Amino acid sequence: MSVSKHGVFDELAVVGKAFGSAKRLELVDLLAQGERTVEGLARAAEMGVTTVSAHLQVLKLANLVQTRRQGTRIYYRLAGDDVAALYEAMLTVARTRSADVERALNAYLGVPDGGEVGLITREDLTRLLESGDAEVLDVRPREEYDAGHIPGARSLPFPELATALDELRGASTIVTYCRGAYCVLAHDAVRLLGGEGIDALRLEDGMLEWRTHGHPVEVGA
Repeated sequence: MSVSKHGVFDELAVVGKAFGSAKRLELVDLLAQGERTVEGLARAAEMGVTTVSAHLQVLKLANLVQTRRQGTRIYYRLAGDDVAALYEAMLTVARTRSADVERALNAYLGVPDGGEVGLITREDLTRLLESGDAEVLDVRPREEYDAGHIPGARSLPFPELATALDELRGASTIVTYCRGAYCVLAHDAVRLLGGEGIDALRLEDGMLEWRTHGHPVEVGA
């Protein structure tokens, strides 16, 4: 059976439509950190289980997510690194090409109009890790850390950061990171530490970009 050019683009549009929902994009953002159950996604995204299930089915029909069963639980994950790369590319283009996206992001992250200081690139962080001169803090939820983190990073979820201030005061260089360029946790961590007189840097983006750009990832506690 012959397929017209329009038929090809119709099939391509299935993937585009799967990404065409704010709620589904939030689920993709969470799954880029590691696999989760429907219930886990619902808690993290603050959505109903039924709503999450419906959105996951759309993503699954577009072959953007896959599942595995463990006992009575079904775990969802992104179908591959190419899906994470596609998601990251969309985020980058949206931020670069849309002033509205940039304004909304800066307002969410609490970035002042003049920009922010205390950033560190992935390349500079790699050099610090090689020299052993950095205390790297992963401030995401611990289950995301266990699913994959920067080698040598310490899991210190943001809600627990305030209890570790005394031991962090002696660190030479502190670098925080979270999910990606659109994640507020690392920003809040730098602000909290700075308010306590502890200098800290923030990775320019986060775990999503670290992974998609081919940097090493460590799995497990």
